[in-house]
Amino acid sequence: MHLIAAVAAGTAVSSPNPSVFHKPCFSSNHRELCTSAPLRRRRDFALVRCSISKVHNYGTVDYENKKALKWSSLYRRIAMMENPEAGTAAVLQRWEAEEKTLGKWELCRVAKELRKFRRFNLALEVYEWMGAQGTRFNFTSSDLAIQLDLIAKVHGISRAEEYFSQLSEVFKDKRTFGALVNAYGKARMKEKAEAVVDIMKRKGFATDPLVYNVMMTLYMNVGEHEKIDMIIQEMRERNVPLDVYSYNIWITNCAAMENVEEMEWVFEQMASDSSINANWTTYTTLASMYIKLGVKEKAFHYLKEAEIRMTGRNRVSFNHLLGLYAAVGKKEDIFRVWSRYKSSFPSILNLGYQAMLSALIKLQDNEGAENIFDEWLSTTPLPDPRICNLLMGWYARQGLTLKAKSVLNRMVEKGGKPKPITWEILAQGYILEKQIFEALSCLQEAASFEGTHNYLWRPKPVNVANFLALCKEQNDMESMHVFLDMLKKRGCLENVEYESLVSSYTDTLVPGRR
Repeated sequence: MHLIAAVAAGTAVSSPNPSVFHKPCFSSNHRELCTSAPLRRRRDFALVRCSISKVHNYGTVDYENKKALKWSSLYRRIAMMENPEAGTAAVLQRWEAEEKTLGKWELCRVAKELRKFRRFNLALEVYEWMGAQGTRFNFTSSDLAIQLDLIAKVHGISRAEEYFSQLSEVFKDKRTFGALVNAYGKARMKEKAEAVVDIMKRKGFATDPLVYNVMMTLYMNVGEHEKIDMIIQEMRERNVPLDVYSYNIWITNCAAMENVEEMEWVFEQMASDSSINANWTTYTTLASMYIKLGVKEKAFHYLKEAEIRMTGRNRVSFNHLLGLYAAVGKKEDIFRVWSRYKSSFPSILNLGYQAMLSALIKLQDNEGAENIFDEWLSTTPLPDPRICNLLMGWYARQGLTLKAKSVLNRMVEKGGKPKPITWEILAQGYILEKQIFEALSCLQEAASFEGTHNYLWRPKPVNVANFLALCKEQNDMESMHVFLDMLKKRGCLENVEYESLVSSYTDTLVPGRR
């Protein structure tokens, strides 16, 4: 039976241990919420995401209020295990044999941290190990909702649907239904999400903002911006309170539609709602809108407001703010935020250095960028090529290929391993300097990369075109033949775009070639 049909009919396939893997009718009467401003073509805003674990906990993190009992040590052991293929279960079994018996709180806290750093597979393995212990751990629907979310992320929607169908009816409440809707939302499966929302309404489960936030996010991401006001109106008709995420999504939608007047009106509604405290995301959304409109003074004002509301230990807010201050050209504020960032955490992760380096590159601060890179390289145990690629790319675009090569050499000396894109960036610089032999050598290095994602790499079409143009300019048929052979082995010539590029350059140099 189809999953949604089975749910609607109230049927289920029960599992002895549910923790083990063994179109909504939105009201159209929303005139008071809509301005007369015409809908505009949406801007290329970053995709909005709404997470079941971030919007509401629904009891999923009730263990967080307890005192940590060496959970961080266990987390590090799992996250840094030398042989991930052995699985998390081996680490947990060894811990219990050598240390002490683990409780549910510690295990859930470890899983939460793994989810925080997007180690979804490992987090799921923790829950699966707990489920394999029989009746030792008492699972709630909140725990099962988290597992469903992880299964969707690790194994895909089909497995998540199968997991949901095997839950007993007692566990099919607003938490697990909400997790299923969220999974559909992230996969942009609009019809399935709408069908489950209808079921939730009939069962009386759609009483919290989460499901509406998920649907607003989904509609935005598929370009159906006009449905946001309809959902807001329905929430009010059903007496479902808007939370800070509801307002943030609403504001983001106005920004995507370039409707400044309505965006400011929604912000005023939010400010007048005594139950809501606007967070840093609210103000960075407003700032981003004004940056795109070129109104930098107003954007700067909202960035200051956002900074005031950066509380707790949220690294993402610092990373985001660095980029936005760069967009308004405020170098002094970038360094001020960077100083606060460093004082707020015992260490800065790669993403932090990446954000800072990107900000300084955007402002063309050569000295500042080089200093940040030196600082990062001196502190990181194993260099991340993505950070090197940032500085290398900047040098390559300026024609400073020797400096780009120096960055690569320093990373390799520290134990870093270049990725195909790293070599391609260096090749870009050599192509710009008209050094065919060096450029071809770099492209061959990229093509010879052996790794899990080797098959994914193909040179960018613009680099293919530029290299072929250079060969044509210098009448270097030998290098061209070597390059074309490399493209063929990569399967590029089976692609229409690559084939068209190759034909446009080779027809004049290689008679008869098609």
